[in-house]
Amino acid sequence: MEYIQITRENIETEHICCAISNNKDVQVASKKAWMRDRLDEGLVFLRSVERGKCFIEYIPAESAWNPIDAPGYMYIDCMWVSGSMKGHGYAGDLMDACIRDSREKGKKGLCILSSAKKKPFLADPGYLKHVGFTACDEADNGIQLWYLPFDPLAEKPAFRDCAKHPRIDEKGYVLYYTSQCPFNAKYVPILEKTAAERGIPFRAVRIQSREEAQAAPTPVTTYALFHDGEYVTNEQMNEARFIKRVEGT
Repeated sequence: MEYIQITRENIETEHICCAISNNKDVQVASKKAWMRDRLDEGLVFLRSVERGKCFIEYIPAESAWNPIDAPGYMYIDCMWVSGSMKGHGYAGDLMDACIRDSREKGKKGLCILSSAKKKPFLADPGYLKHVGFTACDEADNGIQLWYLPFDPLAEKPAFRDCAKHPRIDEKGYVLYYTSQCPFNAKYVPILEKTAAERGIPFRAVRIQSREEAQAAPTPVTTYALFHDGEYVTNEQMNEARFIKRVEGT
């Protein structure tokens, strides 16, 4: 398999895997706008030449949109290999490329979000163990920070205090999200409309800067839903799933 890295020169013409469509699609436009501002901060988006969900996205941890302390590490935003792309060793290709690039850039190692048991939209802990990662910190909601040090004596990454105890002082449903995930551009407005039509207390908080993200009350900033102050999920919802959640069915 051949791979392509997204750059300022080709971002307009290349697809971004997680949202395969043209630039007029709101999801694609939102994601690419977010990426353009991150490219100068060291963001790397590497994807398969073939069209499909097969890519890895990573960035120096100091510039990550997550409340972590991991100086000198590379943070993996997302690695996704699915559908017909699975089972061909492409995940290994992508991880090897990230490791090689991070070593060349003098990084201490890699870190990524996961959990003790597999959760939607988080890295598979079984795969992480297979390639040498171990958990180094955990928040109250079960979200874990995993790392792969290049030097066994390297300091472990950790969550910031604001993320270790995910809770907010606000009633109703509150959703924290960023434009890092393209699907938010489509589904967040759907939840806002659904909540308004049904009289459900709901507020969407779009995190718009790295500083806001690094001070967020949740380890996962791409999508974190709270209800009456308590963390609910990082799994994206359409209208039906949101209503089911509200009704408790």
